[in-house]
Amino acid sequence: MAEPFKPGVSLAGAVDLESLKHQVKSEPGQAGGAPAGGGYVIDTTEASFQSMVATSATFPILLMLWIPTDDRLFDMARKLGEAVNKLNGQIQLSRIDISANPSIAQALRVQGAPALFALINGRPMPILQGLPSDEEMAQITDTLIPQVIQMAQQSGVTGTAPRQDGPSDGSDADGSGAAGTGADQVPPEHQQAHALAMQGDYAGAAAAYAQVLESDPNDKIAARERSKALLLARSGSANVREVRATAAAHPDDVEAQLAVADVDMIGGQIQDAFDRLLDFLASGHKADLDQVRQRLLEYFAIPEPADPRLQRARRRLATLMY
Repeated sequence: MAEPFKPGVSLAGAVDLESLKHQVKSEPGQAGGAPAGGGYVIDTTEASFQSMVATSATFPILLMLWIPTDDRLFDMARKLGEAVNKLNGQIQLSRIDISANPSIAQALRVQGAPALFALINGRPMPILQGLPSDEEMAQITDTLIPQVIQMAQQSGVTGTAPRQDGPSDGSDADGSGAAGTGADQVPPEHQQAHALAMQGDYAGAAAAYAQVLESDPNDKIAARERSKALLLARSGSANVREVRATAAAHPDDVEAQLAVADVDMIGGQIQDAFDRLLDFLASGHKADLDQVRQRLLEYFAIPEPADPRLQRARRRLATLMY
C-alpha cells in the first residue's frame, strides 16, 4: 500500500466538520444508506467481537473499521463486500462501527475510520488506514485479498465461512442468518434474552430463552437461539488451535470431541460437527451415547429444518441409537 495513514474520520474529541457534511440518516440497506451486510459480510459489535476472532482460526477474516453513516465510506464497503462475496466463503468481511464500538478501535490502535486489517488465527495484520485511492482499492480487491487467503491456507486455516441470508451482527456464528434480525423484529417475549446475548452474556441469554420455552415448548426461534447461546457460552472464546490439538491427541475423550465439535459449529462447519460426533459414536463409544445425543439435539435446533445435513444427521443418529 502507499501511505499507511491518510485523512479519514477522526476519533479525536474535536468535532469533525467534514464528517458532519457526509453524515446520512438512512440505515444500511435503505435508500441513501450504506450497503447492507449479508452473504459473507457480517457486522460485528463489542459483544460478538471475541466470537468473531475465534472463528479466524477456521477461516480468514477481513476487518473493516468504519462509520456506517459516513457516505465517504460507502464505496469502499461496497467494493469490499462484492469482492468477498465472489469468493464463496474463502474469506469473510467483518465490519465494525467504531463510533458504536470504540473499544475495538482502541484495542487495534486505530486513530480513525476507515481502517482495514486481515485476521488469521486471531492475529490482526494492518492493511490500510484512511480512504484508499482507486488504485489502492483495486490492489486490495484483486491482489491483497487472494494473498490473505493464501497466507491463511499456508497456516492451516482452510475452512469456509458460513453464508448469511441477510444482515448479521456477527453473533450469528452458526451461519443460519437468524441472529442478524433487528431488535424491532425480536418477539416481545424474547427481548430480555436477546438483549443479554447482544451484551455477550450468553449463559444468561440461554437461561432466559429456556424460560420462554417453558411457556411455549414449540417456540422454534427460542429453541434455536437458546442452542446458539449455549454454544457461545461454552466455547465462544475458546482457543481453537488448542481445542483441535487436544481432540487429535485424545480421540477417545468425549469432552475433547464435544469441544472441537463446538468450535466447528461456531465456525459454520455444521457438517463437520455432526460427522465428528456421529463418527465418535460409530467407532464404539456407545457408553457416551446420552451425552453426545444431548449435544447433537442442541445442534439440531440451529440449522433450518429443511437443511439436508440435518435430515441426514437425524437419520444416522437414530440408526446408531438402536
